[in-house]
Amino acid sequence: MSKFNKKKSGELPAISTASLPDIVFMLLFFFMVATVMRQNTLMIENRLPVADQIEKLDKKDLVMYIYAGKPSSRYSASAGNQPRIQLNDKFADVSEIKAFILAERASKREELIPFLTTALKVDGNTNMGLVGDIKKELREVQALKINYTTRTGSALDN
Repeated sequence: MSKFNKKKSGELPAISTASLPDIVFMLLFFFMVATVMRQNTLMIENRLPVADQIEKLDKKDLVMYIYAGKPSSRYSASAGNQPRIQLNDKFADVSEIKAFILAERASKREELIPFLTTALKVDGNTNMGLVGDIKKELREVQALKINYTTRTGSALDN
């Protein structure tokens, strides 16, 4: 009769690296899909006010953002401590809003221009005089669809 021999070496078999490139490409595609690039660098303090009756905007690509508030601590030395307006990635004066709106309209297709919305992201501590000046400039350019960006919560918390 034959005898059964036990394996005397307790070594594990070598790991196959044949599927390693597949795993690397799956991770690469995952991070490419899951990564969101930031549109603008926020240069102001922006603690949004709270509202309880809000609606979400459908198409974010049809929104032009105007930020208003006190410059953040990083920019307070060069920009001061008074509330400022930020258009894209730079501080601007109220008089520059017209050119900003016209440039944004020129960058969109003609059939999308009536659907453009101007979103005001204004800090809760910013005075309404600056917001009134912004709205006056928007009226002169016929940018009448305005959205005030807020956080969800009770309006009594403001």
